[in-house]
Amino acid sequence: MNKGILIIDFGSQYTQLIARRIREMHVYCEVIPCTESFDGREVEAIILSGGPASVLGEDSPDFDVNWLSQNKPILGICYGMQLLAKLGGGTLRQSKQREYGKSLLCIESQDPLFGDEIPVESQVWMSHGDDVVEVPDDWSIIAKSQDGVIAAISNLQKKQWGVQFHPEVTHTQYGENIVRQFLFNCCKLEANWSMASFVETQVAYIKEKVGSEHVICAMSGGVDSAVTAAILHQAIGTQLHCVFVDNGVLRAGERDAVESEFSELQLNVVDASQIFLERLAGVTEPEKKRKIIGHAFIEIFEAEARRLKSEGIEIRWLAQGTLYPDVIESISVRGPAAVIKSHHNVGGLPPDMSFKLIEPLRELFKDEVRQVGLELGLSSNRVFRQPFPGPGLAVRILGDVTADRVALLQAADKIFDQEIREAGLYRKLWQSFVVFLPVKSVGVMGDSRSYEWTVVLRAVHSSDGMTADIAHLPWELLERTSTRIINEVKGINRVAYDIS
Repeated sequence: MNKGILIIDFGSQYTQLIARRIREMHVYCEVIPCTESFDGREVEAIILSGGPASVLGEDSPDFDVNWLSQNKPILGICYGMQLLAKLGGGTLRQSKQREYGKSLLCIESQDPLFGDEIPVESQVWMSHGDDVVEVPDDWSIIAKSQDGVIAAISNLQKKQWGVQFHPEVTHTQYGENIVRQFLFNCCKLEANWSMASFVETQVAYIKEKVGSEHVICAMSGGVDSAVTAAILHQAIGTQLHCVFVDNGVLRAGERDAVESEFSELQLNVVDASQIFLERLAGVTEPEKKRKIIGHAFIEIFEAEARRLKSEGIEIRWLAQGTLYPDVIESISVRGPAAVIKSHHNVGGLPPDMSFKLIEPLRELFKDEVRQVGLELGLSSNRVFRQPFPGPGLAVRILGDVTADRVALLQAADKIFDQEIREAGLYRKLWQSFVVFLPVKSVGVMGDSRSYEWTVVLRAVHSSDGMTADIAHLPWELLERTSTRIINEVKGINRVAYDIS
């Protein structure tokens, strides 16, 4: 196996997307924080990620330049390109206006990074506040944006490249081609890594880490927790104890479905719906909801651990199906990344919990988890379920969470789910769901005046859970769904569709 790519993270929200693209091309890679000191490890190439800081600012993160002393190919992305330019003696400036979003890449000279696959003009995704004004000696400008901003540079003698845009996001039209050119044209690597390798590595890691101790696995019934449980079961067998918590904010029929579907595991179902609803009463702030739910989950798992201890089983570990999008949005991970929101299983965890965490999927994206699930032999029904948030319907109810509102949302969401499935769209969408709005409006139903609640339908396409596009659902489907919800769910008289 190649030593692979080392990705040095400067805090970009997209850093693990770089790793994901590389793994999709069957090349091994690792991500380390930019603050980590050079340890002499041998690598095939280095990628410097983007980041929220300015290379010209006083708050620019620490970085050990010895990482760049190995005479290996280097690709700098966004902040990474600016850092290469600064270290080489180039001239940079802080832009008066930040360039963010779609832009046009205009290639000015051919280069191994572009190969023969990239047209002279193509769409890219920009996200930067600094510009490179003059490139260092021995560097060349190979592309600019439509506004004349330097967008790509290279130093062929040193085998170093920089791009101002983000090739790792799907909005960059030929981003995948650029990553492939760097791996196989610039670095001359071999494609010899797979998800089977990932499973093998994780099983061995868990066996060594857990030893003879026992693990509680937080089961939700979704693909993340199912794959987590499957990996753990393969690694430690009967030392695994799965717990499903009915938190009162599940989808309609969810509890019964999970009990039936996961009967082959040591699954204990805990009905804690009253606890969650009582603690959520009067809480409207989404962040607070997430933290309340995260803390309550841990309390229940700790209670379950005490129950098992009374039976002579000591629980040391809590396993969760945490994915990288959960992590990168919740905490500053592997570098100075900005916090987006707290996920109940990451930023919502109490600091003093008694468990040690084990999260084998922590650096994977949803589509990669699905690949692992198939590798482990899980059914397609499990593997291809749409993502459902851990805090459940609590974060799909804007404002106060009450049992009545949960019931209305469950009924409306069930109808939308049925219509999406019957239209053959379930597997084609990343997510399709209903949100409850604490807004009442006047309507006419039959010959009577109504004054009832509003719900919003939401459906998006995404490949990784980091970026999303609106799903253009058929008008007939939306109309049919709206009619059914208004007619069948007493208490809702208005249905909207979210196009943001």
